[in-house]
Amino acid sequence: MTLHWTSAATDGAARAGTLHTAHGEVPTPVFMPVGTAGTVKAMTADAVRSTGAQMVLGNTYHLMLRPGAERVARLGGLHRMMDWSGPILTDSGGFQVMSLSGLRKMDEQGVTFQSHIDGSKHRLTPERSIEIQNLLDADVTMCLDECTPFPATEEQAAVSMRLSMRWAARCRDAFVARDGYGLFGIVQGSVYPDLRAESVAALTGIGFEGYAIGGLAVGEGQEMMFAVLDTTLPHLPTDRARYLMGVGTPSDLVGAVRRGIDMFDCVMPTRSGRTGRAYTRHGILNMRNARHADDGGPIDPDCACPACARHSRAYIQHLFKAGEMLGPMLLTWHNIRYYQDLMAELRGAILAGTFDETAARIEAGWQKDPAA
Repeated sequence: MTLHWTSAATDGAARAGTLHTAHGEVPTPVFMPVGTAGTVKAMTADAVRSTGAQMVLGNTYHLMLRPGAERVARLGGLHRMMDWSGPILTDSGGFQVMSLSGLRKMDEQGVTFQSHIDGSKHRLTPERSIEIQNLLDADVTMCLDECTPFPATEEQAAVSMRLSMRWAARCRDAFVARDGYGLFGIVQGSVYPDLRAESVAALTGIGFEGYAIGGLAVGEGQEMMFAVLDTTLPHLPTDRARYLMGVGTPSDLVGAVRRGIDMFDCVMPTRSGRTGRAYTRHGILNMRNARHADDGGPIDPDCACPACARHSRAYIQHLFKAGEMLGPMLLTWHNIRYYQDLMAELRGAILAGTFDETAARIEAGWQKDPAA
């Protein structure tokens, strides 16, 4: 049986379900920590598992450059190499390639680009992207697409989206079906409802195991992002997983789950952990701030991660001020645990039919200890 998603409950548009994969079942809604180059930065695989995370993300672009997809395959695949026995989703590399600006040249067949590492030339086509993700042994493979820049005119967005749809058909043809593995199509169209609807129609006509919403969190702002979801999600099949790519803040996650999104990824919790920002049930904290220097309390009294259970705000602040690597490690651990706890709480609320009340309580809690 191919990878698939099953529904457990709904509360309004919010959905709780299970993603069934070759490497295990994943309760949704789910947040996937980003392990771009085969590692969640500053975390061991055991540490990631301890947060409650059950699925992680890897990236085609970075792994094709180093250590190389063929090498990963020879070493037993990405699961074995990074000591992750659970499911893995791999981003197709399209976003990273499109971000190279002057270092890339795109045509109908694919994109030629220079490595940001050593300037070497590479060619990425829909077929090669699928081949690489197969070599990595990704449970969820993503179609290669062009991530439409923001802002874009409607004409620019249409040209970009239609190219991505042609690539999606080629990705479907190239994908090798296996039990527990699946391919997700990516909805594009910028902020234009008609283009988003056209993209959904094209993708559902091809048929995929799940559908991602791409081209958001690129500068349009939360209000516009939610507006795009409001006009796009009603067009998507209700029996397939829905993945919002590259999103986002805890507020983004609550709002997107409210609208019917099942899957998320974002570098925000790990990147913030490395720079001293802590996400908590009482708001965002800047752990470099001097106000924490004499605070013997935990970052978040309701969190069971090692940073909160065993250390004080004062100690975490000291680690960052002293430039000790343990500071980013502990704070990353905390942030990923907070994101996992948030997803579990939202899932529980959907199952209990109390999503609106739970979301309101969570959002009110963020106002208690503002960033400082």
